[in-house]
Amino acid sequence: MTAFTQTSRTARLRKLSITGMATAGAAALALTLAPSPASAAPAAADASKVAVSVAADAPAVKTAESAKDADKAKKAKKAKKKAYADNLDGWIKEALDIMKSEGIPGSYEGLHRNIMRESSGNPNAQNNWDVNAQNGTPSKGLLQVIQPTFDAYHVDGTPHDLTDPVANITAAANYAADKYGSIDNVDSAY
Repeated sequence: MTAFTQTSRTARLRKLSITGMATAGAAALALTLAPSPASAAPAAADASKVAVSVAADAPAVKTAESAKDADKAKKAKKAKKKAYADNLDGWIKEALDIMKSEGIPGSYEGLHRNIMRESSGNPNAQNNWDVNAQNGTPSKGLLQVIQPTFDAYHVDGTPHDLTDPVANITAAANYAADKYGSIDNVDSAY
């Protein structure tokens, strides 16, 4: 073998090795999920350099595109809002999902039992005869909540409407959690 052929072969191997390392680096960069704020800018600058050096390498591009597609699909799934029936069962299930996300304890059975006792499942029920009504703040909604209690225990993400079924349930469950540990512990007027 001549010196020229040996040098040419070595140069090609080095070039192939560098391209392989750049491809591996681009794949690793594409798989990085959440860089810290302090390293986000340098990583982005490094990514543009790597992308330029391996732009001709199709597998690395496909890997990066696959990672981007997976991220888009995950974001779309989160953005898609879950549908609930517009009835007592649906209101309780929606309230339970909100309660879970907010760390408010309670079960379907505990909510349903208290709703049936307080309003028989009527979201527009209003008590016009008890001491609260006599004082000008009647109890309203599925769990018969008065306006000051609703205002104090309202759960973000629900309407600011005392008779909205989900807002009424979540506020009442939030109140019961504060006073009794959970709506499940309530077995009479609260």
